[in-house]
Amino acid sequence: MIYELIALCFRLLGLIPKKQGDRIGSLLGRLFFAADVKHRDIAMRNLSYAMNTPPEETRAIAMRVFENLGKVLFEMAWSLNLDERQLHRHFRIEGFSHIRDAYKKGKGVLALTAHFGNWELLTVIAAMTGYPLSIVYRPLDFRPMDQFVIDFRTRFLGKLIPKQKSMRRVLRSLRDGDMVALLMDQNVDWYDGVFVDFFGHRACTNKGMALLALKTGAPVVPVFLIREESGFKGVYLPEIPLTQTNDKTKDVEVNTEKYNRAIESVIRQYPDQWFWVHRRWKTRPYQPWPRE
Repeated sequence: MIYELIALCFRLLGLIPKKQGDRIGSLLGRLFFAADVKHRDIAMRNLSYAMNTPPEETRAIAMRVFENLGKVLFEMAWSLNLDERQLHRHFRIEGFSHIRDAYKKGKGVLALTAHFGNWELLTVIAAMTGYPLSIVYRPLDFRPMDQFVIDFRTRFLGKLIPKQKSMRRVLRSLRDGDMVALLMDQNVDWYDGVFVDFFGHRACTNKGMALLALKTGAPVVPVFLIREESGFKGVYLPEIPLTQTNDKTKDVEVNTEKYNRAIESVIRQYPDQWFWVHRRWKTRPYQPWPRE
């Protein structure tokens, strides 16, 4: 019953025209910016730490970050009324040749992405390209909402792979020639990641994509969904060359840092469309106590 109520709410929100939904989403974002002191402070500290922007600019970007998050909700609801014939009216793709060439290698594709723009609509881009997509995700604790998100993300024939114990299913998907998307922009605990550069600071970054690329040889192609005035632009960037030597530990670090650089390059172009409210640099490198 709760699931049906959630779905009904989204269907009703989806009746609002997109332009009006964007305006309402921006307003809600500004209200949350004023009310949610905790996440506002996190966003502003992150921006100052990473971008070294002056206080006035930091606050302005942080405000637009909250506006972006407000729009995400209404865009999800709006997209429920779209069918595959309507997608090209609102979405366009750049760099399609990069994903096409990666598929030709016959090893599946690892799609590097982030909580950027409206990441919840990335499955639309996959539907437009015609390539099968699997997304590694962390299930939500609230089961009715988790089921709604599953149905939302798989409505264009995408598949979801729960993050916990996902390696076997990811390998199977790659063997089947699928594209597997991993969101690689969030902090992880030290045992799940490696400390590599991100905006000039050491950030504990998930090492899973580097391990998969080294194990399978699957090409890594960055993909991001960028919000524009007229709709959305899905961008496929060139494949990231794999560094592979006899030093596996070093290879994981080098390749993971390349993935961070790809994400950083897009964030620098559109800083207000990234998820700055997350404590990206929370996990710190181990610092031994100095000897007396």
